[in-house]
Amino acid sequence: MTSANLLTRITQTPGQCGGRPCIRGMRIRVADILEMLAENVSASEILEDFPDLEPADIQACLLFAARRTDFPRLIA
Repeated sequence: MTSANLLTRITQTPGQCGGRPCIRGMRIRVADILEMLAENVSASEILEDFPDLEPADIQACLLFAARRTDFPRLIA
């Protein structure tokens, strides 16, 4: 799956979860998945806890976070 395809899995809908990024229009926030990964919850455990998720959804969360932290470097 390409990066562009992965990022289409991330949606932001006004009025849903406060407009925060979610996965495929569901009320599963990207931040929640990222926090679980940061707390060493394995991808397989996350998929067990959220049966509507697919492995590509977790990849999409990671890619989304990586893209959001890629700031241009300013040199004075």
